[in-house]
Amino acid sequence: MKSPICRRLLPPLLILILGLGQLPKSVISHDYNDALSKSIIFFEGQRSGFLPKSQRMTWRGTSGLRDGWTHKTDLTGGYYDAGDNIKFHFPMAFTTTMLAWSVVDFGGYMPPSERQNALEAVKWSSDYLLKTVSQLPNRIFVQVGEPVADHNCWERPEDMDTPRTSYAIDAPNAASDLAGEIAAALAAASIAFQPSDPSYSRVLLQNAVKAFQYADSHRGSYSDNPSAKDAVCPFYCSMSGYKDELLWGAAWLRRATGEESYLSYLESNREAFGDGSAILQFGWDNKLGGINVLVAKEVLEAKMTRLEAFKNEADSFMCSFIPNASGQHVTYTPGGLIYDGGMAQLQCPISRSLLLLAYADYLSKASQSLHCGSLVVSPDELRRVAKRQVCLIFPISNSKVQVRFIMVNVDLLV
Repeated sequence: MKSPICRRLLPPLLILILGLGQLPKSVISHDYNDALSKSIIFFEGQRSGFLPKSQRMTWRGTSGLRDGWTHKTDLTGGYYDAGDNIKFHFPMAFTTTMLAWSVVDFGGYMPPSERQNALEAVKWSSDYLLKTVSQLPNRIFVQVGEPVADHNCWERPEDMDTPRTSYAIDAPNAASDLAGEIAAALAAASIAFQPSDPSYSRVLLQNAVKAFQYADSHRGSYSDNPSAKDAVCPFYCSMSGYKDELLWGAAWLRRATGEESYLSYLESNREAFGDGSAILQFGWDNKLGGINVLVAKEVLEAKMTRLEAFKNEADSFMCSFIPNASGQHVTYTPGGLIYDGGMAQLQCPISRSLLLLAYADYLSKASQSLHCGSLVVSPDELRRVAKRQVCLIFPISNSKVQVRFIMVNVDLLV
């Protein structure tokens, strides 16, 4: 029997690894370009719904074509969670945000074919998330499937006979964390698609705004609703609360729109929403570390000094990875892997490595270094910390090779 707790806390997958360029095989034994391709194609194995002719993972078939029937709506598509046949919208939205972030910040390093594959992976999810918010401002969908029945039954999605109940939250009931994360996902995806499909980008952004309006207007945690609590807990309860997702959604909408209103929202709500209280955290539940890194980009690149407090927290987070810096520190195993305890250990080094790489990129573009008290840390040093994590998870033969890669934290894992 599958343990619900263990399934919820399975480690994340390393999704996107970028480039070694033309380094010869003799220099490195791990083919990161091949890893990039396999990591993206992984998502095709998690697809729900009617599969297209372009499906490359041909052993996976069409499934879940009646999803949404309990509410007489179309909820086909999206991704299954872990090795299950449940579609949990909260972590799926976070996965979408992270995939889109990778494409937005690092897609230029990808071979064109793989960048297109990555965009298709984002779109498979963003198309589905549009369905989950299609009945706003009155209703937002939470998940599809009965988790206990599903966890107790090992079967392929093509053969599943467990209930496909759809769960929804109706206004004025709260869903700030779920709606805020969906807003972030759709906003990030809108940026990713803006160059290649501006009309689709506009649709994503319009729905991101609607989702954020619901999140902000009906404040509270989605997992506190009686109509959804038994379905999402203990699997994806929002244990860190909902305020981080409000900041997270606003941060992505600010980046997608450049609008002053989101800038003011971030500025006025930072302290009230507790940003800075858990600066060493980042994952599907707690977004504070990611918020600070994302917002700090504006301070570094656009000289938006009114947001300096976010950058200060981002600096503190980055300094925590440097053992000889002052202040708080993350925990490392004796071998050098970032360690956060718990049953889903790999979520910790992978999610934080993405932030290290993103922040290193923002520092480099601003021609700046990180200052940890009297210690000056170069962007390349942050990249080395992140690279070390990948080398421990996926060993390579020569640790001196300079690697650029992207890592995305997801809870979708076979």
